[in-house]
Amino acid sequence: MEGQQLQQVLNPHRLKSLQEWMQKSSITLTQVNGQRKYGGPPPGWRGPVPGPGCEVFISQIPRDVYEDRLIPLVQSVGTIYEFRLMMNFSGQNRGFAYAKYGDPLTASTAVMTLHHYRLPEGGCLTVRKSTEKRQLRLGDLPTSIKQVELLTVLRMMSDGVEEVLLKMAGPKGREVVALVNYSSHYAASMAKKVLVQAFKKQYGISITVKWTSFSKSKHVSETEQDGTFTPPGLSPLPKPSITPPHLHPQPSLHDVPAHPSLQSLFRAVGGLAGPPRDEMKPRGPVNCDAVTLLQWMCEVNKLGAPKYEVRFHHASSDGFLCFSYEVLIPCFLIPLYGVIQILPGPSAQATKEEVYRAVAELVIQTICKVSNLRPF
Repeated sequence: MEGQQLQQVLNPHRLKSLQEWMQKSSITLTQVNGQRKYGGPPPGWRGPVPGPGCEVFISQIPRDVYEDRLIPLVQSVGTIYEFRLMMNFSGQNRGFAYAKYGDPLTASTAVMTLHHYRLPEGGCLTVRKSTEKRQLRLGDLPTSIKQVELLTVLRMMSDGVEEVLLKMAGPKGREVVALVNYSSHYAASMAKKVLVQAFKKQYGISITVKWTSFSKSKHVSETEQDGTFTPPGLSPLPKPSITPPHLHPQPSLHDVPAHPSLQSLFRAVGGLAGPPRDEMKPRGPVNCDAVTLLQWMCEVNKLGAPKYEVRFHHASSDGFLCFSYEVLIPCFLIPLYGVIQILPGPSAQATKEEVYRAVAELVIQTICKVSNLRPF
């Protein structure tokens, strides 16, 4: 009876199709901790490991649809670095998967192209950018633990550990917790599965392991607010030296700190070094839109006036207008590019203005992110 039920759950025709596809395409799938993985990197990959913003989350997948249908679909948008399908012990998929592309633009295109895509087998996919959490919070640690010791232990227990920050938490500030940054979401999720048992087995202590939702730069700069201390080797960010105006509805870019200085940003993108940090004007224009703010940021740091190139891509089924854009800032050797979606305005001119405002906001966020500046 159980065999008949399992056979009904596992559609034999779909399984046969999967096997035939794997043999024909020479695809190798690896089963790892509840997920079936392709690539990471795939055969013949020559580029770097994709960074943040390159992964999409695919949900509403029918339980008997497998990689022979899904991988060709996501590859129709662009080359994928990795594909992970979450699996149950029964052999069914769990209804969601992750696809990682080589760059954020391709990932954004995949969201626009594949969101609400109807499979021939039935079902409508939901596709959105993955949050790609990379930081874990370890609680209930011994009060005597040291940062260097913990970093060594974690690197023995899990892969991809980049940084550890110890801090005091709890009502009386007596609980020691650690914020651990990993090189990828996959590495962090694998560590989350094993750390509790590993600490109990090797050291006889029970710790807690949870995801954290704030960014790497944020937890370092919150020292004074939550009573944490900064261990050796980690220094807090300096006080803000720039105060751009508030952007609504996006978080305010108020009091953007100048650490590292914009010089590191220019070196990162292959451009020229900007002015010294002490030459930057302390305050910007008030009550302006994002286009004006970006113009001011470029002028005050002597980057040159930004040049916009925006192209209409398509109108989605839910009424959004999709545009691709490139913004060239003269001091940068490469343009900043991406994809946006907006609702149409009451007129063509209003729609155009909204597109440029949205593009300017994204460019500002990119500059702050690449240069490790944190919006306040």
